[in-house]
Amino acid sequence: MAHLDLQTEQPSCATDGVWLACIECGEQFAPFESVRYTCDECDGLLEARYADLPTWDDFAGSGVWRYAAALPFDEGVSLPEGNTPLHEVPGIEAELGLDRVRVKHEGMNPTGSFKDRGMTVGVRVAERVGVDRLACASTGNTSAALAAYGARANLETLVLLPAGKVAAGKVAQASLHGARILEVDGNFDTCLDIVQDLATSGEAYLLNSLNPFRLEGQKTIGLEIMEQFRDEEGDYPDRIVLPVGNAGNTAALYKCFRELEASGAIDSDDVPALTGVQAEGAAPMVEAIENGWDHIERWDEVETRATAIRIGNPVNAPKALPGIRSTGGTAVAVSDEEITAAQRALAEEGVGVEPASAASIAGLRKLRESGDVDDDERVVCLTTGHLLKDPEAAAEAGVDPEPVPGTTEGVVEHLEAN
Repeated sequence: MAHLDLQTEQPSCATDGVWLACIECGEQFAPFESVRYTCDECDGLLEARYADLPTWDDFAGSGVWRYAAALPFDEGVSLPEGNTPLHEVPGIEAELGLDRVRVKHEGMNPTGSFKDRGMTVGVRVAERVGVDRLACASTGNTSAALAAYGARANLETLVLLPAGKVAAGKVAQASLHGARILEVDGNFDTCLDIVQDLATSGEAYLLNSLNPFRLEGQKTIGLEIMEQFRDEEGDYPDRIVLPVGNAGNTAALYKCFRELEASGAIDSDDVPALTGVQAEGAAPMVEAIENGWDHIERWDEVETRATAIRIGNPVNAPKALPGIRSTGGTAVAVSDEEITAAQRALAEEGVGVEPASAASIAGLRKLRESGDVDDDERVVCLTTGHLLKDPEAAAEAGVDPEPVPGTTEGVVEHLEAN
């Protein structure tokens, strides 16, 4: 199992109190002198580390850059992003028999997903290291965010998408923001393999969540949840339930909570249980948790209508698996039918999300049925993308239009008859 202890003693390679550390062997690297995604010594995943860890008093302002004291820069390439709502969902609360369920709606970011949080930091790092081409593999949301932030920074953007497997709304975003779109004959994991090869050969700067600075932006989701929930309820949530694709958010939230605990901002008892949800057709993380493995086995064939989490080889599993286990969390797989039902339930509360987002509600339902979530738990479900990211799925899950005559009388007659 990878060791994820935070070491805050500043090494000589640090720049402005920031450095990179390998989670496997502990090797340390300068953060911005050269492009690096994994450890030179063992190819392990890297984490950004800081000499000074902030407390709540160090944060000021709004959005992602409110938390600049916990990030590698004071400001980034911003649209701006963050400060997303924490919704009450009384109908879902009542159905599940829980006193407090809140929904953190990341679909309210500028391009409609949580990916913007990572890009505001990641593209700023790209500027710092002096690259001129950005690239990502994507199931859709990453490409939309990278295209927008790359355009903002005036950098060339290359996105690789699995042909025929990405929702039209997401392709349209990447296209309109000017990205060069390559449709690959293969799935997301094939795309990521190619992008990693391109990055290794210096053809582009990789901005998938393998890039440790992407996750620095995403950890602000956890900071916002903790502050918003505390301000509303006077305490912290017991559990955070989130969809899992590449497991970047799971890894980022775990790092957020480790840093808060290390700084004294929260106690160990305040750390929420991280609970991952995957679609049954793409559930390698669930398989690993259920079998007690310290690694995942790659699924070469994956399929689910929740396109944003149609991933068979989560690259952040070495960070995310310890996060789930260390916080007392778990992982669960849900069917596409359960995802659609949860998407409808959220829509009835006025919260519109794409299918992958609804996996968090579907997973919470399943865990309540199995008794894994107690009556008195305070729960936050993370929804990661806006309803309009996948309009076709939304239309299929919603009600059908009703044809009526083109007169007021005809409309009234139709309403009275139906």
